[in-house]
Amino acid sequence: MGKKTKLAVFDIDGTIFRKNLAFELINELVWKKTFKKSVRSELLRHYSNWLSHKGTYEDYRKALVVLYEENIKGCKKEDVVRAAQEVMPFHQDRTYVFAENLIKKLKEDNYNIIAVSGSPSEIVDEYNKHLKFDAVFGSIYELDEYDTYTGGAVFEPTKDKSKVVMQYASDNQLTLDDSYGVGDTESDARMLEMVENPIAFNPNFGLKQIAERSGWKIIVEKKDVIYDLSLGQNKSEQSLSI
Repeated sequence: MGKKTKLAVFDIDGTIFRKNLAFELINELVWKKTFKKSVRSELLRHYSNWLSHKGTYEDYRKALVVLYEENIKGCKKEDVVRAAQEVMPFHQDRTYVFAENLIKKLKEDNYNIIAVSGSPSEIVDEYNKHLKFDAVFGSIYELDEYDTYTGGAVFEPTKDKSKVVMQYASDNQLTLDDSYGVGDTESDARMLEMVENPIAFNPNFGLKQIAERSGWKIIVEKKDVIYDLSLGQNKSEQSLSI
């Protein structure tokens, strides 16, 4: 197999993974008593607000980031890594069929595949043991000399995913010709603008508007049916062309 020269980039939460990696990590850290018990009440409140239409998915995602940052200070890295290792095998197969099929095809076509996520790098790295992507990027939080979190963030890729992708492509001499990108919220928009084949997958309202204006492919997966809204027709996952 020749050198990989083409690039495909994915978001993870709500794009590959059917839930949210940060949610699962925070929940596990509460059960392991690394985070205090009251954090789970806050976690469920944010989740309930989103389900009850009291905020957007982007509001929910940002709330998880804040909740994690507020409670990670003073925790040991080994405890967070252990929580990620224990929770991920239970959830790793909860993926979208469209993403599974596209990833399989891109791997067969020898693409260099990466993921850029706002979830903590500890659980993103653990998830990649299942995904087997060429590289993954998650949020990185500062550690002191004792491997204890200070509460500060040193790398937050969701602030501009396009910069992460551009740097990776440059470092690895990858072309953006025939490149793919898949995301579900506005934080993915600049990343999707970079690629030749942008896909708004199960997009929130903000990304759907951007995708419609830009003429991007819009895919929605519901139960066992995948709808290509950009074509105005639906196809099953068995026959969907990617």
